Amino acid sequence: MPQTLAQAPYLVNWGKQVDDLGAQDLTRPRVIKQADSLQKLMQTGESRLAEMDEHGIDMQVLSYAASPQLIEDKELAVTLITQANDHLAQIKANNPDRFAGFATLPWQDPEAALTELDRVVKLGFTGVLLNGRPSADFLDHPKYAQVLAKMNEHKMVLFLHPGVPNQEVQQAYYAGFNDEVSARLSMFAWGWHNESGIQLIRLILSGALDRNRDLKIISGHWGELMPFYLQRMDDSIPLEASGLERTLLQTVKDQVYITNSGMTGIPHFNFIREVVGIDNMLFSVDYPYLSLNGARAFVESLPLSDEDKEKFAYKNAAKLLRLDV
Repeated sequence: MPQTLAQAPYLVNWGKQVDDLGAQDLTRPRVIKQADSLQKLMQTGESRLAEMDEHGIDMQVLSYAASPQLIEDKELAVTLITQANDHLAQIKANNPDRFAGFATLPWQDPEAALTELDRVVKLGFTGVLLNGRPSADFLDHPKYAQVLAKMNEHKMVLFLHPGVPNQEVQQAYYAGFNDEVSARLSMFAWGWHNESGIQLIRLILSGALDRNRDLKIISGHWGELMPFYLQRMDDSIPLEASGLERTLLQTVKDQVYITNSGMTGIPHFNFIREVVGIDNMLFSVDYPYLSLNGARAFVESLPLSDEDKEKFAYKNAAKLLRLDV
């Protein structure tokens, strides 16, 4: 999307030098060729279903990969986002046993976002996905308070998906290597996970989750770095300083669900389970950016009871997203 490239021109640099899996370990999900992932993004028919069947995936929760909130023309943005949600609702309706979905909102126009939120609830959506920041500001900005309150009213789930750092941050933090390394470090190796983790931390520290106790958050990639510093942050920012009603750790346990997003390390799984508990963990593969190979085998090999495996594999997600599975 031109707006994304204007903010993050380094996006086009990954895949120029290294764009295939080669002889890498294919027993677990891996980043796939950029051209292949872009092609798979558009497929919601037989080819996708066949790949799901091949790897033992019964249902996928679909979402849009772009950041339509960056479209500057608000009227155009509302029109396109409305059409996109209608299209996704139709895909779900055509194959309800295989596809669920996250709606998207026109964050560049908070009033329009309120209207669209009411509309997508009627279309059967139970969650919204946000790619990156909603604008130049993070989600804790006061202009989004009413949207969060409306989501709380509808008991909607908000998936905080990573987004790319703007060019100023990228240049200061991740430049200085060859184009391939800088691009990957800026995005899926580290940079966009840091962006998403900061957005969640800011949301908690702003008191937004204290005010909206029925708003549930999904955080991918083992919580976007954030869980590993919860104790440190609570020690460093006590309630007397933050003015919050709960510690960050307690807020996360109460309202945040963490998914692995295709990362299949047992040490990471064990750590997150110790921090938030199995009831707050969701399985996902981050398809089609990652391949599906080894995904189901990871779940089946986990040192868990059958009951806890089922919770992680699908039951927690089904309960959270109100899916009839």
